[in-house]
Amino acid sequence: MKSRKLSRKRQRTAIVTAAAASVVAGAALLPNWSAGAASVNADPTVDAATKATFQRLADAVFTDRTDALVGDDGTKQKTSRFSGDVRLSSTQSRAEKSALAKLESRKARLAELGEEYRSGDTKVTLDRTRVKGRNATVDVTETTTLAYDKATGTEPKTTGFEAHHTLTFKADRKGDWQLTGIQDTDDGVAVNQVEATTFVATPMTGDTTPPSATRSATTWPAPAKPKNLSATGYDYKAMAAYAAKYWKNYNPAYPNFNGEGAGGDCTNFVSQSLKAGGWKHVPGYVNDFHKWFGNADIQSDSFVGVNEFSWFALSSKRVTSLANVYQADIGDVVQVDFNKDGSKDHTMIVTYRSPQGVPYLSYHSTNTYNRSLASIIASYPNAAYYAYRT
Repeated sequence: MKSRKLSRKRQRTAIVTAAAASVVAGAALLPNWSAGAASVNADPTVDAATKATFQRLADAVFTDRTDALVGDDGTKQKTSRFSGDVRLSSTQSRAEKSALAKLESRKARLAELGEEYRSGDTKVTLDRTRVKGRNATVDVTETTTLAYDKATGTEPKTTGFEAHHTLTFKADRKGDWQLTGIQDTDDGVAVNQVEATTFVATPMTGDTTPPSATRSATTWPAPAKPKNLSATGYDYKAMAAYAAKYWKNYNPAYPNFNGEGAGGDCTNFVSQSLKAGGWKHVPGYVNDFHKWFGNADIQSDSFVGVNEFSWFALSSKRVTSLANVYQADIGDVVQVDFNKDGSKDHTMIVTYRSPQGVPYLSYHSTNTYNRSLASIIASYPNAAYYAYRT
């Protein structure tokens, strides 16, 4: 996501999700959400049943977070059902209580903007478990879908995302496992993620001063700024269709930079979508922000870097800045500077615009489809936003 220097050789990183059939089968043998504890003296073992309970606790944690964004149906929090052999530590329990309170506040801000979720569904699969003594590290993939309430006509009925997390467990002297920490490993922003990822900017090299983007207002409704979808020669519907096809299942014709530290795949994905709609390559040196190109073997900094993309797009006149982010339409690009340090952190593309004037965005890192702009702003109200008419 952040600006960065690119090596001349990159290898595509495959996202591998391990099959969990044996884990689920083990879970079926569990009578009360718990796995057998090991001997007090020996290091505890992690068998299939224990892994299944790790998975179910992770599922409960992220389901509770999703449920915090949905209307209250009186259902008790799922994490409260875990005790004994596998459970939340007291510290993590307090952390989750704080997270749910923040998500409840986000739900209230969304309601003020006229947006509510009717229902949510979260599923967590276990990818890998590593055990060293009395410490276990568990990698999981979360897949969540939220249904928009009162969606009508052609408006998106749902928004969804796929996120990756690493959970840490520690066994006490009795061999009981306690969840002690949760780390979001995507360089992204999920609907039920409490805080944005902390990003580190890479300084730009070279003598040329890049253009500065104009910050966009976030007030709604926005002044009218209709987009002529046929005036530029670009196929904006093709951009949206590309994003719809590859928001979750990455296009193997390009490298995948998700989970690569200060990078991420968000701008790479948006550039691919723009290319699908007619943006042409401008070949040259990879670190010259006046150039823009990307394929399986090589990509310019502007193709994959958040700030470099902005510099290329503005200097090439392929985009103009929008005064208000709510003016963005299909095929337009929105960027966010979460901590207002002057270096942009995240790139998204508009894949739908409602008749009421609300853009819906899709992006990688975290893989997300048709999330409303209102949801983004309600989640990060203090961030700086930049919108570009393509």
